[in-house]
Amino acid sequence: MAFSIRESATEMAVNFANDSDKTAPDEIPTVRFATGARLASRQFLRNPAATSGLVVLALLCLAAIAAPWISHFDPVQIKLSAKLQPPSWEHFLGTDHFGRDVLSRLLYGSRTSLSIGLLVVAFSTSFGVPIGMVAGFMRGHVENGLMRLMDAFLTFPPLLLAVTIVGLLGPDLRNVMLAIGIVQVPVLARIVRACTLSAREEVYVVAASALGASPLRIATRHILRNILSPIVVQLTIGFSAAIIAEASLSFLGLGTQPPNPSWGRDLADARRYMADAPWLFLSPTATIMLAVLSINFIGDGLRDALDPRSWRTRARTASVKGVITWRS
Repeated sequence: MAFSIRESATEMAVNFANDSDKTAPDEIPTVRFATGARLASRQFLRNPAATSGLVVLALLCLAAIAAPWISHFDPVQIKLSAKLQPPSWEHFLGTDHFGRDVLSRLLYGSRTSLSIGLLVVAFSTSFGVPIGMVAGFMRGHVENGLMRLMDAFLTFPPLLLAVTIVGLLGPDLRNVMLAIGIVQVPVLARIVRACTLSAREEVYVVAASALGASPLRIATRHILRNILSPIVVQLTIGFSAAIIAEASLSFLGLGTQPPNPSWGRDLADARRYMADAPWLFLSPTATIMLAVLSINFIGDGLRDALDPRSWRTRARTASVKGVITWRS
């Protein structure tokens, strides 16, 4: 009796296993979990200000790339017979005091400003992030030495320090990029150091250290990946600050040299004609404002998208609003 019961139970188990093997691929649904990057992108696209900023910045970049096809005028060609013409169908934004097309100079000037911003961000990241991580992870004399050096740079006003460096090296775009990058490295280094000091005390870092992970592996695989959010946000702020700094140096005559187009240089030339030709001053001013605002909106959107705590805050706010609406 016991043998027959055992035999029937074994047969039922085998039949159940065979049936489950046949139906598992068809009946059991696969569960897919969204990655952190996908969740962050969804949160970013739900922010209307960040999305509009991304669209505006993308349009500026496309306009800079397609400048020869958008406007067929040479940005440095002088035509005195067409000087100070108001906006028209031939010249959409008018002409300057040398008869040069303002739209062409804005498009080609955007190449200079955006490229300077990207190069400054790359420069500050290459030096600021390693300095901040070494200072926050190593501690001791290494931290004191690096941070005192960064404090020495931070004692000078940023624009004054950039003017001094460009004045010593000479007015050139490479020197402008170097000067603005040197100004931004200490700011990024201190932010990275503060984030590293906070992250190195987390449980996962202590566990990795206890398991025998090397300091380089801990810094790159565990700490750096968890402090990317403030770094990315600071880089967007540095991008917009680099555009303003380049325009300021060009306005002072230390950046882009004539006749090459630059937003700051065009603003300096438009000062004498603000009453007679206001379009000369308004066009580069509006372009700088749009570029800086779009980058700042992107930075705000990235800050919210890369911080999971803000997701929970918005979710709780939405749920509370829904409860209030349902009860009312």
